[in-house]
Amino acid sequence: MEEPRSFPSRISIQVSLSGFSFKVREGGEVRSSGWLPADRLFTTPEFLRQYDEVDIALLTPKCTLVPESFFRPDAVKSMLSDVVSLDPGDVTGYVRIPELDAVLLFSNTIGESLSKVLTQTVLTTACKQTPVLPEMYFLLRSLRECEDYNKVVASWRDGYLHLVVAQGKNLQLANVYAAPDFTTAEYFLFLALKRLQLNPEVTSVCFRTPLSPEVEMSLYRYFKSVVQL
Repeated sequence: MEEPRSFPSRISIQVSLSGFSFKVREGGEVRSSGWLPADRLFTTPEFLRQYDEVDIALLTPKCTLVPESFFRPDAVKSMLSDVVSLDPGDVTGYVRIPELDAVLLFSNTIGESLSKVLTQTVLTTACKQTPVLPEMYFLLRSLRECEDYNKVVASWRDGYLHLVVAQGKNLQLANVYAAPDFTTAEYFLFLALKRLQLNPEVTSVCFRTPLSPEVEMSLYRYFKSVVQL
């Protein structure tokens, strides 16, 4: 008799200046929180236990992707400051993405403290802390979850659209746009697809951040389908 399949427990947390959201995958089931204010942090029961896998994503706009061949570990801050605005005290870091032969440079210094508390609170079953990585890292990793040849993955919160587009295994775009409202976010989304000559009517768009019913319906007017990752 075949034994029941075992699913590792996993929590994926997104953090921004305005609050957080999380998604728990356990026993083959998934439950999502929606976007919650920061003051809910210490009353969220899901944060009082351990998981086999923990992801903590910070929606920082201070990030850029560079080819591995151009990367210099001793020049992360100067390379990043060529692309985004950094303050003198901003702390920078980097994470390699081998499947793209690239390195993601980033700064998590955006004025919030939730991510630091979460990494000390939500531990793995091995009692280890999980590093806080930029949302862009998880967008790039989510490309594998898109079944279509044209892959569009995005997040939008607190005035920024984080967007990744790929065709097959070829990454076409990875960028963050200032978008104070969702109408502006849609503008940048359609502009990117137009430049890449992708037709939204035959393309699915995948979002990692929670979508309100109004936003989801707006996207459905233009895209083949809307997927909530």
